Amino acid sequence: MPLQGFCSFLCCRHGFTLLGWEYGEKEEEESFELRSKDDRPTCNVRGPLDIALTQPVRIANGPSSLSEIPEEMRSLIIEKSKGAIEEDAEIVVKGWLYREVHGGWVKMRRHWFVLTPDSLDFYTSNEKNARRLGSLVLTSLCSVIWPDKQSYKETGSWSIMVYGRKHSYRLYTKHFNEAVHWACAIQKVIDSKPPVETPTQLLIRDIQENKFNAEAVEQIYKHNPILKHTQSPLYASLLPFSYCSLEHTCHSAKGYTTLCDEAVKIFNSLQQLESAQDPVPLIQGVLQTCLDLQPLRDEVYCQLVKQTSGVPSPDTPAQLRYWQLLTCMSCTFLPSLSVLKHVHFHLKRVQSQYRETEMDNYVAFISESLGKTKGRLCVPSWEEIRVLINRQEMICTVHYPGRGSCKLPIRSYTTADEVVKKMKERLGLQLSRNTFALFEGNTYKERAVGGSTIIADILTREPESEHQWKLCFKLYCFLDTDSIPKDSIEFMFLFEQSKSLPHWILQSHAMVIQGHLPASEEELQLLAALRLQSLNGDFNTHTPTSHLEELFPGRVIEAKALAAVKTVSAKPVRFPAGFLTGALHAGLWNHAAVHKLKAEECFRFQGRLKEERASMMASIVERWKTLQGQAREDVMEAYLSVVKQWPGFGSTLYEIDFYFSSTGSFSQWLWLGVAATSVSLYRQGDPEPLESIRYGLISSYGASDTTTFKITTGDQEFIFETSKVSDKNKAF
Repeated sequence: MPLQGFCSFLCCRHGFTLLGWEYGEKEEEESFELRSKDDRPTCNVRGPLDIALTQPVRIANGPSSLSEIPEEMRSLIIEKSKGAIEEDAEIVVKGWLYREVHGGWVKMRRHWFVLTPDSLDFYTSNEKNARRLGSLVLTSLCSVIWPDKQSYKETGSWSIMVYGRKHSYRLYTKHFNEAVHWACAIQKVIDSKPPVETPTQLLIRDIQENKFNAEAVEQIYKHNPILKHTQSPLYASLLPFSYCSLEHTCHSAKGYTTLCDEAVKIFNSLQQLESAQDPVPLIQGVLQTCLDLQPLRDEVYCQLVKQTSGVPSPDTPAQLRYWQLLTCMSCTFLPSLSVLKHVHFHLKRVQSQYRETEMDNYVAFISESLGKTKGRLCVPSWEEIRVLINRQEMICTVHYPGRGSCKLPIRSYTTADEVVKKMKERLGLQLSRNTFALFEGNTYKERAVGGSTIIADILTREPESEHQWKLCFKLYCFLDTDSIPKDSIEFMFLFEQSKSLPHWILQSHAMVIQGHLPASEEELQLLAALRLQSLNGDFNTHTPTSHLEELFPGRVIEAKALAAVKTVSAKPVRFPAGFLTGALHAGLWNHAAVHKLKAEECFRFQGRLKEERASMMASIVERWKTLQGQAREDVMEAYLSVVKQWPGFGSTLYEIDFYFSSTGSFSQWLWLGVAATSVSLYRQGDPEPLESIRYGLISSYGASDTTTFKITTGDQEFIFETSKVSDKNKAF
């Protein structure tokens, strides 16, 4: 850009220097307007009217001077064309409404309301020369809250809420249809307005348009203090936000007011970072607000770019606090595309000005994070924030079958799929045909982790119980069970188990103890003995043995104990003659007596269950003694040879609540087995499948809603009701 032309450009930009002490930093500056997108000139150079004194839209029935115009009319009005404003503006809706007035107490006053394409006005009456009492200018930032039943129950009237920049009206009517009609009409006017833009937005656009002209960019920064670091407070947001209060949203319980107010509060928190002894709580608070109020993410990025531009002492610890927060933001949330471009331009500009400084190091880290961050579901913990502000990696411990574990370095954006890939490389499983996945859980329950899940979110979440929560790397779906070498770690994966595995994850021993293997009691005892031999070697009286729940399916023992108790309870009980009849008539056979009988049955069941467990453990130990001298590899092979006799071995099982097919057959409480060659349906406990569908016959499959999964073949449809729909999609 020639120097003469650039000087003209600066003169045109002089309007922004009227806000030189920061847009919104002084309350008297509120008489300057926010420009609408459609009002800006077609050329790149903007004229001095970009920021101009506002003019009232309508003065037909109002005061004659600007000082007499209500503050709402003077505070934010989209600039109209230079022609005179017509007195008889088009009326959209008019009618009587009640307006809520706050004084010593809340009361309602009846007014004549008129909605025009520019404002919502109310008058003393519907007479032609009636005095106008107030006006709410409508822009794209205004909002309407529709009538709700709660308000009707409290007041006996239907209400709508209209939010403007400085004022808001709560309007009432006795008729629901009338309230909806007004709400629709006002919303239609708001939707017809062009988007309002702030000076910051216009300047960001100028910077992007001149990004290849370094001199022009520097002059824009020089003559527009709104773009640079300030010690002064901010009285308005840098970006436009709806005027609606947040009390009507799900975040009302957290005390949020409006987005504009929250933006100002965040800027105050940013300035406190410079002097804070420990920045971590403040940083986490800002991140939490951005998590709750997504529109504020762009605002915070713009505030941080502002506070890291034109800094007098840029490399001091106080000023580096802004870079630390920007680092945490870049690892947690992504801004919109336009703001992201502005942030990247800012980072390149800072990097060119401050090479080989601490700021330069932050710029490199932030740039990489912005390219990989996918958006977090949880706010980083204090520990993670301390790692981030030092630009370090976190260490994640991942366990795997065989009581082993690996410590992996991760970033805030590392996904479960990336960790699975690293684990396969660490354990030499890159060539395996089987599918692996991460699971999170503790001693009592476990669930698969989705491939796109951010690992840092899992580590940050509060544990669901007091028991240790951990990540485990395990087999997810069996595709090849025959060609696995006995001395490989994958063979141990196939055999190994964890008692915390859920019923739908099939690893051999887990399948046994969860009762998924249709085997006899003798076979189950043999498998338990083989398990003991593989874990502890030869029997020894000094060797601690595993708990019975880790060796034998508990439901089998419980079924035996329950059957024994029922047999005893089924024996006839002899009462004295007339006892039962007399007791009934006397009211003695009451709820307390029934409760006592149930308590006695429960006590007998617990006693019988204890006996059955002791007897079963003794039988297993006797079988263990017969395996003396057998090596661990041989025992594992013998174990798998028994398990493989079941036709469903190698399948990943999912519990089905309800099933029916287009042929009319239906059933409840089944297993859907997803294997390498087919999908099979098993009745729980039965060795043979009810249905088996080879993949070549399946024409389509997928979830029709959150609980329904459907498989379609050439002439049949199979529909399953289950809570594991997402897991089935992953398995297929």
